[in-house]
Amino acid sequence: MTTGFRILPAGDSTIVVEFEERIDPAINARAIRVADAVQAAAIAGVRDVVPTYRSVAVFFDPLRTDCRRLVDWLVGEANRSVETPVGEQVPISVPVCYGGELGPDLADVAAFANMSADEVVATHAHAVYRVFMLGFMPGFAYMGVLDARIAMPRRQAPRVRVPRGSVGIAGGQTGIYPAETPGGWQIIGRTPARPFDAERPMPFLFKAGDAVRFVPIDRSEFERVASNKEGRASL
Repeated sequence: MTTGFRILPAGDSTIVVEFEERIDPAINARAIRVADAVQAAAIAGVRDVVPTYRSVAVFFDPLRTDCRRLVDWLVGEANRSVETPVGEQVPISVPVCYGGELGPDLADVAAFANMSADEVVATHAHAVYRVFMLGFMPGFAYMGVLDARIAMPRRQAPRVRVPRGSVGIAGGQTGIYPAETPGGWQIIGRTPARPFDAERPMPFLFKAGDAVRFVPIDRSEFERVASNKEGRASL
């Protein structure tokens, strides 16, 4: 018997476990729980495990992995995952300098929300966000769920360059650009923290399932931390 999921092949070397199609912390917790179980089981031939908002992709070597046994095992783990609660966590604090040249879309988000810029900042910084998944580029964490009042859609015309550390909004999500890249999210601030740094012992600042809180800082504090390599590395 299956509960709220299905298992699908994606070619001859990938199996996908799909849960209900919505952004929901409880559903995401099920996906992460299954992904963690696959990693812990060290199943012969499994090459990679990728959790998303509501699914898990398991990549394997078809010459080394018994596909039928893997599917049966995944059914058992997916059924057990329904009992996994969303636990309380200590949030990772991320400093953000909002507005100005570091947050060029803050005024547009304020107009969209019929709020002042300060109210948008307070609303964005008040919540504790869940890291639903990592993707797009190394270290880019898709976080939610954003307050609906400030959940402005993506820009119609993406920017060619979004600076590293930019904090953006796109619908019900918020996130940090780990590197300079094109992007269409509404940029409301910037952090000196580095979501990905290959020089750190642990390159990724976030993992799926983490809790994150944004902490407003002023421009002088941003510049102080951004110029301090040791400070950046600790964030």
